[in-house]
Amino acid sequence: MKNKENDKIIATNRKAHFNYFLSDFTEAGLVLLGTEIKSLRQGHCSLSDSYIAFKKGEAFIENMDISIYKEGNIFNHEPKRERKILLHKEEIRKLQQAVKKEGITVVPTKCYLHKGKAKLEIAIGKGKSAIDKRETIKNRDIQRKLKENTRY
Repeated sequence: MKNKENDKIIATNRKAHFNYFLSDFTEAGLVLLGTEIKSLRQGHCSLSDSYIAFKKGEAFIENMDISIYKEGNIFNHEPKRERKILLHKEEIRKLQQAVKKEGITVVPTKCYLHKGKAKLEIAIGKGKSAIDKRETIKNRDIQRKLKENTRY
C-alpha cells in the first residue's frame, strides 16, 4: 500500500514488525463513534497488543486503544472496545482462510487519516521464532552502526 504525503499517520505497530513476518498488506476502513474520530485526529491511539478477529463473516479489531476524548461528555466512548473493520467479502474470506493455517494471524500495522477518514493497514503475520527475532535485532544493530559511521 502506498501512503500519500498528505496522509497523517496516527499510530504504527512496531511490535508487529518484530514479532511477525508480515505479508499481504491491506487498507481497511474503521467504523468509529464521533468522540473516537476526534480523539484519533488529536493523535491518541495505540495498536500494541491489538489483533483482528472474525465473527459471523465480519472483521473486528480487538484491543485497539483510542483514548477518551477529553472534551467528550457522558456519551464518550469505551477506550478498548471492539470496532468493526470495513472490508469486502472476498478480502474477509481470504484473510479468514489464511488464519486457519497454524501460526498465522492478522495484525494491524498502521492507523492513519486519509482524506479525513480513519484507515487501518492490516497484514497477514506468521509468527517469528526466538532465533528469527535475534536475527532481526542483529540486523537492526548493524544498520544503526552503518548509519552512525556514514554521518561522520
